Amino acid sequence: MTDGLHRVSGRSAYEDLQQRTLASIPSDLARLIYLATTRDYNSGMYHHEGLAGRYGTEETQSALQLAHEEIFWKLVAMPLEDLVHELENYVQISHEAPESFIRAWEELEPYRVAVPMEVDGTMVRLFLSNIKLALEVLRFRQGKNLASRPAASLQPLLGR
Repeated sequence: MTDGLHRVSGRSAYEDLQQRTLASIPSDLARLIYLATTRDYNSGMYHHEGLAGRYGTEETQSALQLAHEEIFWKLVAMPLEDLVHELENYVQISHEAPESFIRAWEELEPYRVAVPMEVDGTMVRLFLSNIKLALEVLRFRQGKNLASRPAASLQPLLGR
């Protein structure tokens, strides 16, 4: 057994990650963001202490990288309406006000760091473009929701 490896009943680190961690995250976009947070921004290496303790560093690295790339490709191939739905779900999960969330994502573009390293530049640009479009659709829908409310219900939002 190398690298602290403790095989768990024949299960691979990838299966463990899918069943124990990713299955409990409610949306693909949230999974992508989660997986990106397991990657060190200085080295590009993925880390997960729980998996590494069970399966070793190398298998854990491979499992996280593979899962990250798979969820990225799933989101790249997703129709715009489905991506908007993913973004709406992610806004709800974040517990941020939709207007604040959209503004921060438009200005800071945190989704850029969620892209896996070994992805073709064209696919990266497609993903970034799709996220920007989904944000625009979400912003439009938020504005439409505000416009359809009775004036009295807008007063708290307008600070009066």
